[in-house]
Amino acid sequence: MRTIAILVNALLFQCTQSFLLPIPTRQTSTTSRYSAISSDIPSSNSESVEFPPPLSPVERLKRGVTFWSTAVPIIASYYGLISRIKLQELILDNPMTQEEIESLWDAQHQDGAKKLAETITQLKGFYVKTAQIISSRQDLFPKQYTEALSGFTDNLDPMPASLAKAVIESELLHADEKFEDIFAEFDETPLGSASIAQCHRAVLTEKYGGKQVAVKIQRPSIESKLLGDVANLVAITKAFRDNPNLPLDYYTVFSELQRQLADEFDFVAEAVAMDRIYMALSRAPDGSPREIPLVLPRPVRGLISKRVLVMDYLDGVPLSRAREAMIQKGIDPESPQAKLFGRKLLSALTESFGRNILETGFFHADPHPGNIFVLNDGRIGLIDFGQVKQINGRNRETLCKVMVALAERDDSVQKDLDLVGKLALELGVELNENAKPEAAAAVGIWLFDGSAKTLPGGYDLGEFDPNSPVKELKSFPQDLVLVGRSSILIKGLSSRLGIPWSLAKEWAPIARTVLNGDVAEKSTSTESGSDSRVRFKHVVKALKQWSKGRATRLFRKLPPRLQTRAAAILLKMEERKTRRNLLLRD
Repeated sequence: MRTIAILVNALLFQCTQSFLLPIPTRQTSTTSRYSAISSDIPSSNSESVEFPPPLSPVERLKRGVTFWSTAVPIIASYYGLISRIKLQELILDNPMTQEEIESLWDAQHQDGAKKLAETITQLKGFYVKTAQIISSRQDLFPKQYTEALSGFTDNLDPMPASLAKAVIESELLHADEKFEDIFAEFDETPLGSASIAQCHRAVLTEKYGGKQVAVKIQRPSIESKLLGDVANLVAITKAFRDNPNLPLDYYTVFSELQRQLADEFDFVAEAVAMDRIYMALSRAPDGSPREIPLVLPRPVRGLISKRVLVMDYLDGVPLSRAREAMIQKGIDPESPQAKLFGRKLLSALTESFGRNILETGFFHADPHPGNIFVLNDGRIGLIDFGQVKQINGRNRETLCKVMVALAERDDSVQKDLDLVGKLALELGVELNENAKPEAAAAVGIWLFDGSAKTLPGGYDLGEFDPNSPVKELKSFPQDLVLVGRSSILIKGLSSRLGIPWSLAKEWAPIARTVLNGDVAEKSTSTESGSDSRVRFKHVVKALKQWSKGRATRLFRKLPPRLQTRAAAILLKMEERKTRRNLLLRD
């Protein structure tokens, strides 16, 4: 206990130092802008609206102390339980039964999850993003934590509608305009409320196009709070960086997230990212048009500022509420329709992230169930492009080689495993000095092949297992931290849906195309005969898209019982296809 007390005091001292220092920020004009328009800005209903001030150093310190006073005891209690079990087994010679141990762990998880959820509810800010990651990883974290933190994905405490309107007026209105000149309708209840911003449904006036839109509004003075929160997480993970019980170098992970977070406060940059990702998905490497696996909102020109973004409205519910929505519609979450949709979701996310990561290296870097939408027409949408990542060309090329090597490997052939390991090291992965020779290959397979049943070197598949290959990682390249986040989201979804899913096998065709040089930036003018073939290919693609859309519309018109039967048949076909693909790889 004395050791734990010394550790806690040391950590709290480090935390105190970090929070007394000023938080660096790129946008120094944020505070002055809101201060200048603070309490006497009239909203559309002529009320005075007071903008919240940025956090003071003392308030940042209080948030830090609140977080640390919860996090450290939770961590210490786990060490205490481990010690208690070992003490009874080794010293008292009275080992607990497996049922007794499981009961203790369940109670420990329940208590830790409750305390963590209460702290995040109190503090909000960047800690919500940590909750989002944990809640989406049912395959890694105890059920008590994923359930307790599942409510933090898309429905935080919203700011008042009057404050939201005041931000819009200060950011978008011209000197001679009123709120009603832009918006014919504006729902005061937000669609969703997140740590940085909240979103409202609205309808534009005819002057601005007259269509239904979503309006994303940044919380005033939120920047200093979030940057202070992530600095706190960086501090605690740095303190535990050399702890052998942690499966990953979380200091590297949160350091990368800290850098990415700074970009989320600029909605102009987000609008550019939305367009860039849309264009990459809608065009094949040869420049021809192609079907987009996901529905992406487009920004509305002329209604974009640093803190307000008006975009297309997606009519649906976030994935975090999809199960609840299915039940309300009378659909059994375990029915063939639901399982078939799960496969569609997995396929759409896999293809979209594969295209972006491998073809251009520019991708959505904040995938979680609150940002993935299930639309009312059955399609899948992706929102919130505030956090994006560009990986360099060399790492992108090496990633392509990794996918091909993983997809074509034979685990009984050492040369194949050596190639996977060699490419993983080329990405910048560093291993512990005493790691097994197969460690690098095992890490690559664990990260990108969720269908693997065993790992080379005798490593275990679970990330938190004592013999996990992830524990052999000395450091992970920051350029690839968010690639890993995307792959882990898809891996977690496949695990929850019970579908063996190999990202490497799904991404390998994209990777081969990129490695063959058929990328957009390398495309040159072609001969006229070639142009003719490309045009014919475009016609074939258009016909396939038309027939697919027609089939989907016909399916939705079927009676519920026929939909269930048809979905069951399609599900069996998809399952056979998955098994056949896995057998071909083996």
